[in-house]
Amino acid sequence: MAPTAGRGSADDPDYPDVPGNAAASPYPPYPVIQPMLATIGPLPGELEAPDWAFEAKWDGARCIVNTPGDGTVRLITRAGNDVTLTYPELGPLGEQLRGRPAVLDGEVVVLDSRGRPDFGLLQRRMGVVNPRRTARLAMEVPVQLILFDLMYLGGWLVDFPYHERRAVLSGLRLGGPNWSVPAYVAGHGEQAWEAALRGGHEGVVAKRLMSRYVPGVRSPDWRKTKHLETLDIVIGGWTEGHGVLTGLPGAVVAGVPEPAGLRYVGSVGSGLSDRERRELKQYLGVIPLDRSPFRNPVDLPGVHWVEPRLVAEISITGWTSAGRVRHPIWHRLRPDLTRLD
Repeated sequence: MAPTAGRGSADDPDYPDVPGNAAASPYPPYPVIQPMLATIGPLPGELEAPDWAFEAKWDGARCIVNTPGDGTVRLITRAGNDVTLTYPELGPLGEQLRGRPAVLDGEVVVLDSRGRPDFGLLQRRMGVVNPRRTARLAMEVPVQLILFDLMYLGGWLVDFPYHERRAVLSGLRLGGPNWSVPAYVAGHGEQAWEAALRGGHEGVVAKRLMSRYVPGVRSPDWRKTKHLETLDIVIGGWTEGHGVLTGLPGAVVAGVPEPAGLRYVGSVGSGLSDRERRELKQYLGVIPLDRSPFRNPVDLPGVHWVEPRLVAEISITGWTSAGRVRHPIWHRLRPDLTRLD
């Protein structure tokens, strides 16, 4: 299926960012499109599942791919930053799209030795623009571009339903050493969920098969469901908050007990209420320690160390390659596991 002029095309006056005469215009021969965003929610239930497509949720960085069809690509982050020079190994994708001005949506990831996305490894690539360094990193820590939508192909596709846009994207047969177009699962959310967890993904993104692409909008037609683990951590310190939280714990320093001692795994601040911060200050104030209780280094400044007696329950989405908790959220203190004697 190919887009045509008229409604949904570059000649449509409703889409003024795309010039009718690209050669005479200072603008690129493709529209500037912000990514559509998903809301957080549960998987669609069994009765509504047939109306939805299910994709793995990749732990990476969102990337809009733009090409005028001349063999080049321009990579733009969700924040609007140009990262084309940061990921030189994605440049050859432009050759596969030669002759076809296009805008695609995807996620840049780095896979670990087991083929699972690892955001910690991706962070080694982010923000690097020095050509010699990016070339070296492209060999040492290559990225993969996961393409999952197509918004423009010589004409607008945003008003096409999701399943038609995906059919056009699949028809392009894009594939290379550093990019791919994974298939989605239609109507089988639980199956997609189990497959995503086996593959080491954060969870699943469900998208209505008939949904249009709404640039820059967080739409209920796209729904992300994350896999969360609960974890009991031991508090070994705390860092002071800022502003209205001055003098109160902004975050607690977390560890997990192991035979060799308490291992530092990160800090937790999200989810703490003002009441809990005040209570924690009182509890932690009576068990100060003049040294770190952790057996490994803590990469945080200004830590107030405490005796590792208080236990708390948190939720996480997984672990980084460095052994740190990913997206930790505070739940509660565990007085049933706390020993203050």
